[in-house]
Amino acid sequence: MILLDRVTKTYGKNSNKSALNRISLHVEPKEFVIIVGTSGAGKSTLLKLLTREEKPTSGKIVVGGIDYDTLKDRHIPLLRRKIGVVFQDFKLLPQRTVFENIAFALEIAGMTGHEIKNTVPKVIELVGLSGKEKQFPHQLSGGERQRVAIARAIVRQPKILIADEPTGNLDPKHSWDIVRLLEKINKYGTTVLLTTHNVEIVNKLKRRVITLDHGKIVSDQAQGSYRQ
Repeated sequence: MILLDRVTKTYGKNSNKSALNRISLHVEPKEFVIIVGTSGAGKSTLLKLLTREEKPTSGKIVVGGIDYDTLKDRHIPLLRRKIGVVFQDFKLLPQRTVFENIAFALEIAGMTGHEIKNTVPKVIELVGLSGKEKQFPHQLSGGERQRVAIARAIVRQPKILIADEPTGNLDPKHSWDIVRLLEKINKYGTTVLLTTHNVEIVNKLKRRVITLDHGKIVSDQAQGSYRQ
């Protein structure tokens, strides 16, 4: 599903410091993997490489059978349909309702109005927002806004969901609500990559934990824990 082979990413022509330094990683389909590390460890760079926002300086990346070495720019939108991304700050459209924010992802993909009307309510129900369809982001709690963001990320049924610090702006209760939702999505067969600084979440989930430090993988544990 996700394969990185000796991937290095260096910014700037004369830089001796690599954001990622010869990392190798394999993630199976339907896995739930937590990626941890302090700021500057290389987490954001790794995610940008997976979504093809950045290209590696060297090494090989294959995601969902797509070899990034031969991936043409015109095919990047197709790749990104296989990868849903959720951010810490939601990135919702403030002038659109819950329904419209989720539908927007399908409009971009060229779905018909009929398909959108059929698909969006199912996803709204999945993320636990039934009855909130007509509300705007400013009318929702932080946890509800993150649910909308997750719904938008999964509405095209991506094979992989990247959740980049999705609980960073939430209180403990809403944080766990979001984590449980990610687990539910994972049970439906979506590969989940979660980055977090929340030690309690990492240690309670008992999932595979990959620890990055100064651009290198320093630990990869099947049921890992994390200390900051």
